[in-house]
Amino acid sequence: MSNKLFFSQNLVLGVITTKSTTLKFNNHFSFPFSLKCSSITTSQSESITQPFAVSYLINNFDFSTESALKAFNLRQVRFNTPDNPDSVINFFQNHGFSHSDIRIIIKKAPWLLSSQPHKRLLPKFQFFISNGASLSDIVPLLTANPHILQSSLDKRIIPLFQLLNRFLKTNKDTIVYLILNSRSFITPLHLLEANINLMVDFGVCDSAIARLLRTRKSIYCSNDLIKSLEDVKGLGFDPSTAAFGTALVTKHCMSNILWDKKVDVFKKWGWSDEDVIRVFRCQPSLMLASIDKINLVMSFWVNQMGWDPLELTKSPLMFGYSLPKRIIPRASVLQFILMKGLRKKNASLGRPFSYSENMFLNKCVFSFKEESDYLLKLYDEKMKLANTTENNGMPSTKCSLYFNPWTIVIEEGEDMESGSKGKNFLGKTR
Repeated sequence: MSNKLFFSQNLVLGVITTKSTTLKFNNHFSFPFSLKCSSITTSQSESITQPFAVSYLINNFDFSTESALKAFNLRQVRFNTPDNPDSVINFFQNHGFSHSDIRIIIKKAPWLLSSQPHKRLLPKFQFFISNGASLSDIVPLLTANPHILQSSLDKRIIPLFQLLNRFLKTNKDTIVYLILNSRSFITPLHLLEANINLMVDFGVCDSAIARLLRTRKSIYCSNDLIKSLEDVKGLGFDPSTAAFGTALVTKHCMSNILWDKKVDVFKKWGWSDEDVIRVFRCQPSLMLASIDKINLVMSFWVNQMGWDPLELTKSPLMFGYSLPKRIIPRASVLQFILMKGLRKKNASLGRPFSYSENMFLNKCVFSFKEESDYLLKLYDEKMKLANTTENNGMPSTKCSLYFNPWTIVIEEGEDMESGSKGKNFLGKTR
């Protein structure tokens, strides 16, 4: 009964083929095989041929039977002869796409084989090229993300191009951005335009708007952006500064509950509410650190090193540095220097952590000639310990070397103190 039903459904679709077909491509693009319609054998050994489009995907683009049928059932591919898909392949080939490029594109967007290339594709290529993108630019971009070709040129691509071009400045940069982010902007165009205009009216500088477009597009898809803008301005940020954009990312992407939890963590380590707000105003990326990372840095700084937690209000970037690869090695050197009385008492504890690698070595290792050999050995040992721990798959705290103020995610591993075995932060045996 089920076999008859399957057969009748295919008859209704009108796409049953009974003859094998050989595809003909030009000399520049040819497949090493002929297309042959495969068959599905029922339990009663009845042979039922597959739709032509399904066989085409399987034999020419290495689709599995399941994925080819899925594309067919979703009506992504609808053709009974090779004429239309062949014309699509020839179009891409004539525009500089290689055999492997076309395979990748069709795997991602099989619906292209059912499109009419000179009506659906050519106008978009002409638009990209007329606005400064070359074929050498377009080929890798579309191979990576062909979904822009599904968008309407007049209703989506051109209006969005005109909207974004003001902030991304060059036509070519805007085209590249559109192609790479085509799937991100599924939000209605009127909402994107309204939110961008809202930020402009609020006084947010063009450079901040551009950075947010590149790194935090979701902000422009919000239905309550005005609240976040007002919250950030209420904290004392000037909308015309780049810091306003960083603070906006933080406040918009973080719930009030999580914000309050992070404030409470800082207070637990001796900061006041005023300290948190003051440091956030100076370095809004402070609140991008996770609660675990805040506790890790504070625990090391206060419990392991015995240093004043209020020193970190002067060096908020500390919460964005790698604990094993930056903070621990440099703190070990500074601890020795302080113990030997080689460093001025009023010198900033936090500043050496912000130095580049070469500057830190020159100022905090090689400048102490009599102790430089020992300091360099100490520093190298801590760096090797961090690398060995990471390479052996032991728990470690991973974090970007510096805060990227335009991202909300800081990658972290497990708590070293609670997760590692046998050694504490300074590598001493417990």
